[in-house]
Amino acid sequence: MSPKQQRGEATVDLLLDTALRVYAHAGAQGFTVNAVTAGSGVSFGSLYHHFGSFDGLAAALYLRCVDQLCDPVADAVTRCRTARTGVRALVRTYLDFTRDHRDVALFLHGSAYSSYLAAHAQEVMAAKEAKFAPIAAWLRPRIVSGEVAALPPALIEVLVMGPVAETAHRWLSSTYEVDLDEAARVLPDRIWRSLRPD
Repeated sequence: MSPKQQRGEATVDLLLDTALRVYAHAGAQGFTVNAVTAGSGVSFGSLYHHFGSFDGLAAALYLRCVDQLCDPVADAVTRCRTARTGVRALVRTYLDFTRDHRDVALFLHGSAYSSYLAAHAQEVMAAKEAKFAPIAAWLRPRIVSGEVAALPPALIEVLVMGPVAETAHRWLSSTYEVDLDEAARVLPDRIWRSLRPD
């Protein structure tokens, strides 16, 4: 890699790290191009050169955060032998990640339906599908064998991720009293029961 490419990668990393820090400290209202350029010392021109727009920067940060969350979750699930242990691994890994990487989880939960991702919706959806593909592939034979109810994939995702994401969202908001350890004990079996065949 040439020195110019190394400098470019360093600038990209600096902008993404700063953007995450700005979002964590200032929230969605303070997540602005001015705050990111001021916090990073990188010019507007350089930001636009690397990301095309502030929305492009936000989408790139979102995708980086998706990678950071999905890789350990998919790894934990796909190492499991049964659907029940896979659900347990998913819940625990997701909630542990939320606790251990609060800023990343905060950005993911706060940005999932934001306007700044709209221009990059297809790219974001394709990346998320690719990240969840190993879990879908792991789950498919368990549906075929009858271990998991034969439901549309979107409904399985809602049944599994809905309670976990809402628990994380409430914990991150600090408005609710949510005990992540208790959630990790209670949710797996309750989610699993929703996936069992009738």
